[in-house]
Amino acid sequence: MKLLSIIFSFRNEEKNIPELIDRVKSTLSKLQNWNFELIFVNDDSDDNSEKLLIEKQKSYPIKIINMSRRFGTGPCVLAGLKHAKGDAAIYMDSDLQDPPEIIPELIKKFENGADVVHTKRTKRLGESKFRMLLTKIAYRAINFVSDIPLAIDAGDFKLLSKRVLENINSLQEYNPYIRGLSVWVGFKQDYVLYVRQSRFSGKSKFENLLSGPLPQLTRGLTSFSTAPLYLGIILGIFAIFFSLLIIIYAFYAKLTGLAIPGSSGVLIAISFFSGIILSFIGIIGIYVARIYEQSQGRPRYIIKNILDSEKGNKE
Repeated sequence: MKLLSIIFSFRNEEKNIPELIDRVKSTLSKLQNWNFELIFVNDDSDDNSEKLLIEKQKSYPIKIINMSRRFGTGPCVLAGLKHAKGDAAIYMDSDLQDPPEIIPELIKKFENGADVVHTKRTKRLGESKFRMLLTKIAYRAINFVSDIPLAIDAGDFKLLSKRVLENINSLQEYNPYIRGLSVWVGFKQDYVLYVRQSRFSGKSKFENLLSGPLPQLTRGLTSFSTAPLYLGIILGIFAIFFSLLIIIYAFYAKLTGLAIPGSSGVLIAISFFSGIILSFIGIIGIYVARIYEQSQGRPRYIIKNILDSEKGNKE
């Protein structure tokens, strides 16, 4: 019997957890030659999620990893991957937007030789068109500057083989872009198409742009490429060329007696160049901040305790 580890990062999902476990159990009971373990990484929930999981441990093979404080989705996923014992591991959201019913399709791709099986979303139900547009732009921007071809429209729902898992766990990057790492490690990659569902209950934890999507975007843009810095060089050359044109025009206007634009033209030029300079100071700052985070030597996360259960596996 092979072992499948399924990892869920969550915070305050007491209304989703019972339905999630029931659907996962129903789906996995149909698999042949597979045992499973469910790893729930608790990102410092303050509801009854942990109590519900402890109760479910009486019937299911559930491991609960409680973080010492709120660290965010990325560190929680890494903690789950670190403690996974399976021949393959799947990590997915705990709000049922990622349907457990397609897990057998991921397993089939794995059994056919894939080491990484991505899930690509053909539709995203329950999300605004504006948010979906921003997401599409962000994915394509990251892929455009990346040194490796990242999976477009693939989220955090995916399967990793044991050897991919071991390689990712061996990396020491402090704040990695996990979606990119699953491609960067190499090996055979495949994907499954699916329709992402609306949340079963509750609200998204990423409604604040600054706390979720924007940090992910900056990590994606800077984790696998230095292209944004080269873009600064290109725009710098453009700015120099633009400045030379202004100087040439000023001399020409003086020689021919044409009127030279007044202070408004000067202010426009200053604003233009200031915008370029400040933008790339910000880009350089992001790279420097990543170096600073890495140099501190702090752990990615701190675990408060682990509550384990070995019950419920098929024999």
